[in-house]
Amino acid sequence: MDKRIPNYYLKVIRRLWMAFAIALLSIPSYILTVRFNLLNLYGGLPPIAMLQNPKQDLSSELYSADGVLLGKYFRHNRSPVVYEEISQNMINALLATEDYRFARHSGIDLKALYRAFFVSVLLRKRKGGGSTISQQLAKNLFKTRSKRYQGWLSGVPLLGTLIFKTKEWIVAVQLEYAYTKQEILTMYLNTVSFGSNAFGIKVAAKTFFNTTPSLLTAEQAALLVGLLKAPSYYSPLKHPERARQRRNLVLTQMHKYQLLSAEEYIRIKEYPIDLAYEVEDHNVGIATYFRSTIRDFLLRWTRERGYDLFEDGLKIYTTIDSRLQQHAEAAVAAHMPTLQKKFEEHWEGANPWADQHGKELPNFIENVAKHTPLYKKLKEKYGEDQAAIDEVMNTPVPTRLFTWQGEIEAVVSPIEAIKHNKRLLHTGFIAMNPYTGHIKAWVGGINYNHFQYDHVMQGKRQAGSAFKPIVYAVAIDNGYTPWQEVVDTPITFQIPGGTWTPQNWHKRYTGQRMTLRQAMARSVNSVTAYLTKQLGPELIVAYAKNLGIKSPIDAVPSVCLGVADLSVCELVGAYSTFMNKGVWTEPCYIMRIEDKNGQLLQKFIPTKREAVSEITAYLMMHMLKGTLEEIGGGASRIKKILKEGNEICGKTGTTSNQSDAWFVGLVKNLCAGVWVGGENRCIHFRTIGLGGGAWAARPIWEDFIQRIYEDPELLYAKGPLLNHPQPEGISIPGTHKEDSPAPEGSLEEREEEKSMEVEIDVKDIL
Repeated sequence: MDKRIPNYYLKVIRRLWMAFAIALLSIPSYILTVRFNLLNLYGGLPPIAMLQNPKQDLSSELYSADGVLLGKYFRHNRSPVVYEEISQNMINALLATEDYRFARHSGIDLKALYRAFFVSVLLRKRKGGGSTISQQLAKNLFKTRSKRYQGWLSGVPLLGTLIFKTKEWIVAVQLEYAYTKQEILTMYLNTVSFGSNAFGIKVAAKTFFNTTPSLLTAEQAALLVGLLKAPSYYSPLKHPERARQRRNLVLTQMHKYQLLSAEEYIRIKEYPIDLAYEVEDHNVGIATYFRSTIRDFLLRWTRERGYDLFEDGLKIYTTIDSRLQQHAEAAVAAHMPTLQKKFEEHWEGANPWADQHGKELPNFIENVAKHTPLYKKLKEKYGEDQAAIDEVMNTPVPTRLFTWQGEIEAVVSPIEAIKHNKRLLHTGFIAMNPYTGHIKAWVGGINYNHFQYDHVMQGKRQAGSAFKPIVYAVAIDNGYTPWQEVVDTPITFQIPGGTWTPQNWHKRYTGQRMTLRQAMARSVNSVTAYLTKQLGPELIVAYAKNLGIKSPIDAVPSVCLGVADLSVCELVGAYSTFMNKGVWTEPCYIMRIEDKNGQLLQKFIPTKREAVSEITAYLMMHMLKGTLEEIGGGASRIKKILKEGNEICGKTGTTSNQSDAWFVGLVKNLCAGVWVGGENRCIHFRTIGLGGGAWAARPIWEDFIQRIYEDPELLYAKGPLLNHPQPEGISIPGTHKEDSPAPEGSLEEREEEKSMEVEIDVKDIL
């Protein structure tokens, strides 16, 4: 029997071997042509340098001086963690669901590819894809399917998908060569999206459970891993039952691979979804106004140095103390609702936008409305058709409004919403270390989500009598003394078009002699005017600039009454100079900036300069203490609990028609200032007994100081104001309180005068 193989069989075998050989050669040849992008058919791949040092768009983080994360700046909210900071539950849930053979392959799982091709593609049965964690990382981290990496064949159906997959295989193998398994897992969990603007495991743990990656439980980890398949579809907020089923599927996988015991699996899968959900938002949290203001500086800083604030993962360490910040926000939240209630009762049945005689300003709201973004859009759309614009502006629509009882949803017209907002009083508060210039607390308004205008540095209003200490500092630095006497008598200035004689708050002059300390304590306008006439407005403006006032100030006689618009930050910086031996220290809010690896990029040292002599500064502290110690002093009604065993000084300020209320106060190691007023100058109380600095502004300062004294974690305590001895060459005589001439008038008037200062309107001066 002839056992030789027939020729036609031999031909088939040879052809099969030839086909196999061609396949063996063509597959690597294909991979090589993809790797080197032959004729740009496939599109390029990330360069080796990028694979070895991948750039992740990391959120820049803002930290307080006491190490608390204040907020972030991001396009995609992502903060990295290291492998050791990730719960084993999270690792187990990820591996069991996405890539159980992760530890045994080198970027490509051939068994998973076989399953994906023959079962999922050919048999059309859903048994999962063949992508490994390394391949998913390649796609997510380097955007291998983006236009940047596409070639001539990338748009061909099916072939384009094969090319994308091939490139992901190549990059996955390169990643496996460049990094350890732990590093790949960490990079994956740091870059993947969990929905709800949460990129990376650290942000996801905080967003969904208000916890850290290291503390994630098995059920929490399972929920997060379940989200990776389709964050919106399996959202526990929108589809809780769907999310629970997906979570339980992940738990089943963990049990299947013996990463979860049978007892735990049976127990945990019955748990309801328990969230502590809160999406990180720029508009919520503490120090929102501060974070917004510092953002503008950081954008300039990063642009000048070639960094991206929203992607480079910078670490910005600020001077803010989160504990003082919380106390400051609490003090504002405690006082402003009460003041707002008084304001509403005061103006019940009338609108508060009024002139100096209390008469409502006509068409005020209509004029304000013309400056709103909505009105400007309507103007572009309807042009001169005022009727169409008015119809929209007066048509009720669902609107979210701020109230001190909480945000409300109301159906009101845009005009009514403007009226509602214009009736609200606003505030700005700042606290600073007078020696270092470090700003410790910053409250720029009543609610950042609704009112984003900052009243600490951005907002500038007339300082009123709060400016007078600068005038007295000029006098003392030029030969006057706190105990020098001046007569309370009219002082007249020659001005263009006539003369000007500033009046005292009670419209009369006592004709009595009083010391400069008594005059400043009682905020007597005539004495301040006398000093201004002797010194000259130009000298006062020059000193103000040297004391850190950067806002424009006109060298006119009325400068003595605080008619210039200043910020709270500027005034606090000026007052702090007196406490710091006459050295002005620029208020600062950043200590240092580091890159994502902790390398120091810049350390910030505030500018300092001698503004007044050490003797003048010491005497000014003595002058400011007079507001509490002298009869009729504007700060004499500070809470007794704060004054006992303590040294305090400060100055109130109230401008024309009670449009602006101020208080700047100093205690040991701290200077703080507050402003309160309407959004527009025409919005104000009609009486100084309600709208003066002593009633509208000072209570916030008092509450803040009391809170920090009562906080056992803080080192602020009562004691002497100054941490340095009295300079040589000074001999301060007794204040002679008993011999001080008291203001004329009734007892009621004298009691009211203790905390009142009124200046005349600027338009009456110029």
